[in-house]
Amino acid sequence: MGAMDITNLAHGVLYMVGAYVGWTAAVKYGAPFGVGLLAGGLAAGLVGLAIERGFLRFLYKQPNEQVLLTFGFVYILSNLCLWVWGGWPRMPFTAKFLSGSFGILGKTYPKARMAMIVIGLVLAVVLWWLQDRTRIGAMVRAGMDNKEMTMGLGINLERVFAMVFFVASCIAGVAGVVGAQLLGVYNALGLEILLLALIVIIVGGVGSIQGALLGGLLIGIIDAFGRALFPKLAMFTMYLTMVIILLVRPSGLLGRKD
Repeated sequence: MGAMDITNLAHGVLYMVGAYVGWTAAVKYGAPFGVGLLAGGLAAGLVGLAIERGFLRFLYKQPNEQVLLTFGFVYILSNLCLWVWGGWPRMPFTAKFLSGSFGILGKTYPKARMAMIVIGLVLAVVLWWLQDRTRIGAMVRAGMDNKEMTMGLGINLERVFAMVFFVASCIAGVAGVVGAQLLGVYNALGLEILLLALIVIIVGGVGSIQGALLGGLLIGIIDAFGRALFPKLAMFTMYLTMVIILLVRPSGLLGRKD
């Protein structure tokens, strides 16, 4: 949505596909966790690339059609996963060297969760750098603003957009494998992750990678404190935050004002 102006509601189910494939490689077949990460990211990337090349490339600047198409793929891919892996949930898993915890100043912290924080921050910095500081990022931004003019300059936007979509889908798959140590793997995961992603985008602001990072941190912290301090109201804290942000700043915290 931020780089290509595509409303991809199938992104959550790509996360789920990556999680299932990563579980199959790392748990079922006993491969190293890194192989599971690679397999999950590659599988989600290829599925996302097939969706973009087969369908979405004909629907640029058509948000309603994008929503209908990608939400349809949520059901298609969810049922394919149900057919291949069955309906029972898989237990959380992670790398062996990330099992256990370590202490800082007398407090104990899980290694796997700290690794997730580091991975998320590294990805955020890399994505910001790619979008704002590289030639490819400049081509993507130019293609968003004026596709015809950009193509007239000799830039193959179709190839650039396909690459961006593939990378985004790979990241979703890798996130599914990394996030499995918190949530496990199950068939409803795609819709649950999609809902969280939409809340984060609305709060952070559409079209901003920095906004997505800020929104993710804010929603995560509010949800964690809500569960600890107001357990009976915990499920409403994220939605309340979203409503307040929309009332105060409809474009999101760092969103672009049209």
